[in-house]
Amino acid sequence: MVVSEPGLTAAVLTDHDLRRLHEGRHVRAYEKLGAHLACVDGVHGVQFAVVAPHAERVSVVGDFNGWETEAHPMDAIRDSGVWQVFVPGAQPGSLYKYRIRPHHGYADIDKADPFAFAAEVPPRTASRVCDLSAFAWGDDRWLTNRADRQKQSSPISIYEAHLGSWRRAPGDGRWLSYRELADTLTDYLVEMGFTHLEMLPVVEHPMDASWGYQATGYFAPTSRFGTPEDFRHLVDTLHQAGIGVILDWVPGHFPDDPHGLATFDGTPLYEHADPRQGRHPEWHTHLFDLGRPEVHNFLLSNARFWLDHYHIDGLRVDAVASMLYLDYARAPGEWVPNADGGSENPDAVDFLRTLNETIHRDFPDVMTIAEESTAWPGVSRPIETGGLGFSFKWNMGWMHDTLSFVARDPGRRSCHMDELTFSLVYAFSEHFVLPLSHDEVVHEKRAIVGKMPGDDWHQLANTRLLYGYLYGHPGKKLLFMGNEIGQRKEWDHDGSVDWSLTTAPLHAGLQRWVRDLNEIYRSDARLHALDSEPDGFDWVEHTDRSAGIISFLRRDRSHRWPLLFVCNFGAVVCHRHRIGVPVGGWWAERLNSDATCYGGSGQGNLGGVEADTVPRHGYPHSLEVTVPPLATLVLDSAGESAMHARGVGEGPSLYCAT
Repeated sequence: MVVSEPGLTAAVLTDHDLRRLHEGRHVRAYEKLGAHLACVDGVHGVQFAVVAPHAERVSVVGDFNGWETEAHPMDAIRDSGVWQVFVPGAQPGSLYKYRIRPHHGYADIDKADPFAFAAEVPPRTASRVCDLSAFAWGDDRWLTNRADRQKQSSPISIYEAHLGSWRRAPGDGRWLSYRELADTLTDYLVEMGFTHLEMLPVVEHPMDASWGYQATGYFAPTSRFGTPEDFRHLVDTLHQAGIGVILDWVPGHFPDDPHGLATFDGTPLYEHADPRQGRHPEWHTHLFDLGRPEVHNFLLSNARFWLDHYHIDGLRVDAVASMLYLDYARAPGEWVPNADGGSENPDAVDFLRTLNETIHRDFPDVMTIAEESTAWPGVSRPIETGGLGFSFKWNMGWMHDTLSFVARDPGRRSCHMDELTFSLVYAFSEHFVLPLSHDEVVHEKRAIVGKMPGDDWHQLANTRLLYGYLYGHPGKKLLFMGNEIGQRKEWDHDGSVDWSLTTAPLHAGLQRWVRDLNEIYRSDARLHALDSEPDGFDWVEHTDRSAGIISFLRRDRSHRWPLLFVCNFGAVVCHRHRIGVPVGGWWAERLNSDATCYGGSGQGNLGGVEADTVPRHGYPHSLEVTVPPLATLVLDSAGESAMHARGVGEGPSLYCAT
């Protein structure tokens, strides 16, 4: 009899478990499948269980039995497709695989455990027995307050990072461990004012160059940087510092490495058998068959596992469009229509809704974020209204249009202002994240600064202008590592962010600008409270193409004291530029990206402007301002005294006075 003891998990598969596995509704399959410490008749060991319905024979082989096929054959549980065995003497740290004899009589194949909690350091590929029961979490305060930090009205500023190339160890250039990152990366995020860290996939993967997007160990944090306990320490440290953790999660595809999920039991168990449905023509990977119960159990359990055992605060779901569309990246004749002859994938729609329903039911304070690049309706709308149920959606349209616009010479931008302003036509149709992500700084797309026209000064000024517009625009914010310091080279996963740039005044100024943008964004509800509601935004000036200047208001629910953003996308300073405003009085200059401490030319308004009773742009008052070249201004209708009362800070001197 298998029994539980302190620190041990029984992992006995009941008839109820088997029924839920068969139906594809077992969202905690990680508690029963895989390798779990157990005790049978007083003997300690490990209980192994794996799904392989088309296997003729399955054995556990490992360092505990000399990798011998006959040492520990597994028993099939009736016709469930599940095999299990108890192995005395196996223990935490033991290496193992499943040796599978397919029905069709081919040679045995060795597979890593799909539900393994740990793995060998690549390029070695065995699974490793791991006990996840013993860790003393210290993040109770974070979890208690998490719901308030992750609402659609909360400030969410995301720093996207690849752990292997954020920073390398001095001297030998090795990867930093999870524990080293817990100290250095956490301190940096707190200093810079980001609210969340989004990690590129941290699951086990065989090839560094895949960045984690071609996973073979979905339940195992990669061993490149340490153990599962070390990764928990990283998450716990971030939480104790007030930083949320988002994982990039990849349910759309997986690689064909022989030890992985591909043809797992000698047949396409996790993938489609038809290559028109089961292969991605661009990534050369397998696509999950989202209509199979084995796949539902696997992926739903995997999503829940990271939230359960690692206290993860959000999942950014990769490549959702490739799941939703049967003809994604395929030419006519290379894909199979649905039952109605269309290109929509009903299995993917059902899976994504079930995923979001499951997560929001069991972890209502956790975010799900879709990387979805099309106009699919209702991605971040409730399931009961026909949506997919995600918390947020990446705004890829905003990203492409805005980067296209700012890459133009300032003298030619006035003819393309629609690229800049079109996003406000649909800004409130979804709950958006505005991403300047890793995908935009690789594969000869150039770094953000490198996309900008002009010499060094103009490139950095354009970048400060872009980020000012980003933080003023409705939607949550995301910057990939290196963007905040003006990294000049494209991202290299084998390298590191070029931190030496922070000793150069222009790059240090950009870094300070991002830090100050995060400060005002986090502290001022006008920049986030109505992110998803039209009432939080009003255009002031966006139709005068000749000047290259746009201006808009951001509001909170009181609507009393708006913030005014003025963005000059031209390269010429505009003196005595008149802008309409809804209230009179003193408008304090809260931020100015052209201030000298940011690397600017020092043009500005000496701390603020008094509103005139001169109507303009449909408002009863107006400001006559100096608008610096290639710059963002933020002016506050509350004035300095009201800012003190609101606890916002010390007026413009909190940042950089001009």
